[in-house]
Amino acid sequence: MVSARPRPPDDTGDVETALREERRAYEPDDEQPIGGYLAAMAVYLGGTGLLAAAARRTGRPLPEPGPWDVLLTAGAVHRLSRLLTKDPVTSPLRIPFTRFRGQAGPAELSEDVRGTGVRRVVGELITCPFCTGLWIATGLTCAQVFAPGATRLVCSGLTALTAADLLHFVRVGLQHATD
Repeated sequence: MVSARPRPPDDTGDVETALREERRAYEPDDEQPIGGYLAAMAVYLGGTGLLAAAARRTGRPLPEPGPWDVLLTAGAVHRLSRLLTKDPVTSPLRIPFTRFRGQAGPAELSEDVRGTGVRRVVGELITCPFCTGLWIATGLTCAQVFAPGATRLVCSGLTALTAADLLHFVRVGLQHATD
């Protein structure tokens, strides 16, 4: 006769209960789309992992950026993140995730995030220049591995636009100061 071994207790329910309790302790109103944030992190980590693997597999050398490259990339990240998250021309990309509120400054819109879950997370990402900046910086860094010349050209153009925007603000400020 074969004796059956006792099965260990099912801990899945205990883990789920503990996770729900931690979630309630963290944010009792359940407004934060934690699952959506986890999905966004998984997409980010998975994408960067795939790009790193592709770079390694193709034998791409890692660039050694100097201070000028960092400055160019910073200017490009700044301009591109503002363009994607605040510019009126790119508002059609944000429509499924946001609600228009009005002007937020020169050539920028104010929009509220709408929806729940992943929809809300995407809305938060595409309306926050700081959040979008991380994704853009990662994309430009990867582009510097796969197409360094073209990436430097794009970064130069976007950084020139950033400097031009700054000059616009300086000019307007000086005009107001002299009036």
